[in-house]
Amino acid sequence: MTQFILTVTCKSTRGIVAALSGYLADAGCNIVDSSQFDDLDTGLFFMRVSFLSEEGLALAELAEGLKPIAAAFRMDAKVHDGARRMKVMLMVSRFGHCLNDLLYRWKIGALPIDIIGVVSNHFDYQKVVVNHDIPFHHIPVTKENRPQAEARIMDLVEGTGTELIVLARYMQILSDRMCTEMSGKIINIHHSFLPSFKGANPYKQAYGRGVKLIGATAHYVTADLDEGPIIEQDTVRVTHAQSPEDYVSLGRDVEAQVLARAIHAHIHRRTFINGNRTIVFPPSPGSYASERMG
Repeated sequence: MTQFILTVTCKSTRGIVAALSGYLADAGCNIVDSSQFDDLDTGLFFMRVSFLSEEGLALAELAEGLKPIAAAFRMDAKVHDGARRMKVMLMVSRFGHCLNDLLYRWKIGALPIDIIGVVSNHFDYQKVVVNHDIPFHHIPVTKENRPQAEARIMDLVEGTGTELIVLARYMQILSDRMCTEMSGKIINIHHSFLPSFKGANPYKQAYGRGVKLIGATAHYVTADLDEGPIIEQDTVRVTHAQSPEDYVSLGRDVEAQVLARAIHAHIHRRTFINGNRTIVFPPSPGSYASERMG
């Protein structure tokens, strides 16, 4: 039996859950996992339902049958094939810890995505990528060619059907236009010292101030640089006895783990952008183990 995922966003009102669950039952579907949230501040309702089609209905049939309910509640409702892997493009510069971690998780099946290629403005990780039988695209970026370089990236996105871009420590600023065109489809990772320690060597700055926690933040990219809706965060404790090099090493580990969890949440349709915030539902049965690996 095929497993499907239903995602719903609409204005909060009575009867939504009853209508959806009733429709799925009548269509011969069995709900295996369901999460919902009413935002009292915005008046919006968010829901994610994982279900099996015991009558063998196809995705198109399920989506068509859902239309009257979606129209009645004015909802943004989508049915997704739970087995279909999302097409993901990775982008990296010269820090490879997140890229290497994602490639490993992908290789062992802990991150079920189709990596359509890796884009970099340097050649540092070309061999690593090619050895995984993944296309490598070198697109250098300068002040003079930035618009042309970004146009090449967008051509790759369109030509490959990329559904998600992951900035695995890609150290170039994306234009407002690209951020708008790919809204909700670009995930970035950075240390959580911002805005306290900006610029070069943030971990050395943190060491100099005697911080006790190192963290990382994964978020959707917006035109406001590192201020997009947060998907995932984590921290690790440090002490006075550790060196700046220890800070960097621990920081890389937590960055890699946080980024992987954020991607996992996105590809399993567990994230909903809610203004400047995100709704992130917990993992479904069967996906928790792979998400917590590492």
